[in-house]
Amino acid sequence: MSSLTIARALTAGLRRAMEDDPKVILMGEDIGKLGGVFRVTEGLQKDFGEERVMDTPLAEAGIVGTAIGLALRGYRPVVEIQFDGFVYPAFDHIVSQVAKMRARSLGFVKLPMVIRIPVGGGIGAVEHHSESNEAYFAHTAGLRVVTVSNPQDAYWGIQQAIATDDPVIFYEPKRRYWDKGEVDESASTRGLFEAAVIKEGTDCTVVAYGPMVKTCLQAAQAAEDEGKSIEVVDLRSLSPLDLDTVVASVEKTGRLVVVHEASTNLGLGAEVAAAVTQRAFYSLEAPVLRVGGYNLPYPPSRLEEEFLPDLDRVLDTVDRALAF
Repeated sequence: MSSLTIARALTAGLRRAMEDDPKVILMGEDIGKLGGVFRVTEGLQKDFGEERVMDTPLAEAGIVGTAIGLALRGYRPVVEIQFDGFVYPAFDHIVSQVAKMRARSLGFVKLPMVIRIPVGGGIGAVEHHSESNEAYFAHTAGLRVVTVSNPQDAYWGIQQAIATDDPVIFYEPKRRYWDKGEVDESASTRGLFEAAVIKEGTDCTVVAYGPMVKTCLQAAQAAEDEGKSIEVVDLRSLSPLDLDTVVASVEKTGRLVVVHEASTNLGLGAEVAAAVTQRAFYSLEAPVLRVGGYNLPYPPSRLEEEFLPDLDRVLDTVDRALAF
């Protein structure tokens, strides 16, 4: 058992995957000698060489396009997109080629590649360094989309993603990179596409993922001090969605609040709300409520704390659910 930050857990997970399989290669802007903007790949080029940890030009379409070719030839490329808002030059490749290659070939061609994307705000950066664009990719059939919220999931999740024969969009909450936690390097705790109940409760279910999981745990603790029992579910996988875990929780608590940084307009929360309402309608004692960013372009950094969901907004929404 080790105590690691999310960033260091990702480094350790990448290292182990590269040791286990010589076909695993890393590609991205400044990931080699610099170790990436967030130092997630620090030291890996020194240990594995420039042919397996490749510094690329500043050209996301070229990076992802090259990774497609490598995956078709039997490699398992792991691409780093430096910031969430930089992925758009590669959007055509991802939705038109990466997502469709396996279906286009009637299953004969696999595309085992991982696209790592630091996601979300909270670091005092400009808008295209602070976006939450997961709904674009979760909406796209053929892509697996996952996100981590703690070092244990980071360490095992990146290895599981690399071992997956389908392409995986792997979101990493950048403002949580330095949060520490225990990592059991001897065994994985759960499958890559499974949600997790990380705090038991009886009065209301709060579902979150990525950077909002910590916020919701803090809200649950504050609510507990007021005599309210909140169950917190970490969604972990955005496509596919583990609705069985969410529905089982809602059937117990009777209420559901979904929390994410992205705008609630056509966001993941809307899909979860619709699916749970369809499957657990008679268990609900209140409408499913959502907490998210506003339907606006990401604001200047001096205003981002007003834009991002926080403990108070989560607690206020839980109180509204409990008031029904």
